[in-house]
Amino acid sequence: MFLKVRHDHDASLVEVLNIKQLFNPFEERVQARLHGGEELQDPGNFTKADLIFPSGEALPRCWVDSHYKS
Repeated sequence: MFLKVRHDHDASLVEVLNIKQLFNPFEERVQARLHGGEELQDPGNFTKADLIFPSGEALPRCWVDSHYKS
């Protein structure tokens, strides 16, 4: 799945490598790889609060807030 870094003016996409981390509201970070240029980048950890969908929409609350039902 590809997401975008919220405050990146270059609109770089990141490829989420561990989808289970993304869906788990108890995980604050997700393992992903920046996609920019032609070379494959090394994986890194990105804070979910800094990621949005390429359309500009925020991630669903149930993915980022462990208390979303309360």
